[in-house]
Amino acid sequence: MVGRTLYEMELGVFDEVAELVLAMAPGDVHVRAHRRGVKVWFDSDDIPKEHYEAQLLSRRYIDGADGMALEIGFHSEYKTEAENDAVIQRVVSSEDEWRSDLGDQATVAVFFGADNWRRVSETWIEPDLDDPEITFEVASRLVDYVTVLEPARK
Repeated sequence: MVGRTLYEMELGVFDEVAELVLAMAPGDVHVRAHRRGVKVWFDSDDIPKEHYEAQLLSRRYIDGADGMALEIGFHSEYKTEAENDAVIQRVVSSEDEWRSDLGDQATVAVFFGADNWRRVSETWIEPDLDDPEITFEVASRLVDYVTVLEPARK
């Protein structure tokens, strides 16, 4: 008789974040995890230019230092500045409604390394991706952005 062994494949951090977001986010949400992040969106099978994301970035974009950072928030990634500015202006016009929920760490700004894109996001410097709580913390914060900004985006 030949024995069989079941090997469990360990999910990556962002695969786990994606599963948690699916469980926690309101509505008909779409999620796609990749090695360095996870994207979240509504209303389309394909990832639209307006979406939520948690992703690893080089710290050089944040503070010029070596290392990595985790960016969490909303992105507008149209080709033109004008399109992205219009999206962000809609979100900013209701800032009084969402600022207290997201706090001061939510920054409205040009995207890191892509001057024509816009974002409402925060960065975590040198997150410990081996911390067993990190997946819940990232998913929870990403769902905060989805829950609070989605009504403002429309």
